[in-house]
Amino acid sequence: MKSIYLDNAATTKMDAQVLEVMHTSMQDTYGNPSSTHQFGRRAKSAVETARKNIAKQLNVSAAEIIFTAGGTEADNLILHNAVLNLGVTTIITSKIEHHAVLHTCNYLEKTYNINVNYVNVDEFGVIDLIHLEELLSDSDDTTLVSLMYINNEIGNILPADDICKMCKKYGALFHSDTVQAIGHYKIDLQRTPMDFMVASAHKFHGPKGVGFAYFKKGFGILPMLHGGDQEKGARSSTENVHAILGMEKALEIAVSNLQKDKNHIESLKVYFISELKKISENIVFNGLSSDLDKSSYVILSARFPIQNNMLLFSLDLAGIAVSGGSACQSGSNKGSHVLSEILVGTEVDKTSVRFSFSKYTTKEALDITISELRKHLL
Repeated sequence: MKSIYLDNAATTKMDAQVLEVMHTSMQDTYGNPSSTHQFGRRAKSAVETARKNIAKQLNVSAAEIIFTAGGTEADNLILHNAVLNLGVTTIITSKIEHHAVLHTCNYLEKTYNINVNYVNVDEFGVIDLIHLEELLSDSDDTTLVSLMYINNEIGNILPADDICKMCKKYGALFHSDTVQAIGHYKIDLQRTPMDFMVASAHKFHGPKGVGFAYFKKGFGILPMLHGGDQEKGARSSTENVHAILGMEKALEIAVSNLQKDKNHIESLKVYFISELKKISENIVFNGLSSDLDKSSYVILSARFPIQNNMLLFSLDLAGIAVSGGSACQSGSNKGSHVLSEILVGTEVDKTSVRFSFSKYTTKEALDITISELRKHLL
C-alpha cells in the first residue's frame, strides 16, 4: 500500500538539506549560546546569523525577530505582551482564527477584563471590512486587531494591506498569525507594515518545535518565560540551536524556490478540483479555497454531498492522510469551529475534508486519492 500525505497544512516533511544542516549542527555546534567560551560563542554566532538571515527575508532588522518554540507560543507572547505591556484594552479578532489566538483572547478577557470584539465574516469566511472599520471607529480604547493571514482550514487569504492601512488610520496595532503564509508567499514587512506576526518552521519543511515572533521596532517586550534572559530578555530558555538553524535553512530553500513550488502545487490543486468535480457536481468547496487568487495554493477544503463519519478513517486505512479540520486540535476529531461558524443548516453536518499539498505531492498520489474517494462517495 502506497502512503500518501495530503495534510501539509498540519505539518510538512522535512527537507533533506534541512536535516543535513541540523545533523551537522548537533555534532559541531553543541555549545550553549549563553556560554562565554569558544563553544558557546560559536553557537551564539550561528544563532545570530540565522536571525539576520531570517530577518532579511522579511525586510526587517534582526533585533525584531524573537525565536520561540513555534507559532502558538509566538501568538501567546504577542497577545499577552499587547495587554500587559502595551496597554491594549480591546482586541478585535474573528471567530474563525486559530485556537492559539482565540483561546488566548478568551483567557486575557477573563483574566484581565479586556474587551474582545469579533468582526463579522460571511458564508465564505471573508472578513467584513466595513464592520471592522465600524469596530475601530467606535472605540477610543487602545486596540489590537488580530486576524490570520491565511486561514489554516479554508485557505482564505486576508487583505492584509487594506487592514494595515485601516489600523494606521485608527491608531490600532495589527497582529497577524502568518503561520500558513511564511515560506509560501513573499512577505515584505516594509510594504505590508504589520506590527506583529509569527511563523512556525514545520509549515515550510523545517523542524517542529521552533518558530519566531516579529515585533516591530519600538515595542518593548515583556517576557512570559522568566529565567536566563535569553533572546535579549524577551524569552528565557536556552536557544534550540539546531532547530533554529534548520528553520533558517528551510526558509532559505522555500524563498529561493517560491515561484517554482507555487507553480507545481497550484497546478496540482487545479487538477484535483477538476477530478473531484468529476466524482460529483454536488461537491462544493468551503470558504474561498477553490479560488486560486483569494486562497492559499496549498489548501483545498471540500464539502461532500453526504455525511460519512468514517471517511477520514477509511482514507487512513488506504494509506491517505488528510484532515477533517485543524490537526492542531488535540486528536483532530473535534468538529471544525471554522466550518461551524460559516456554514448553516444541514451543510455543517455534511462531511468536509481538508486536502493540503506540498512540493512533494505528485499527480499519481492525487489520482490514487480520487480513486479511493469514488469508493466511498458513489
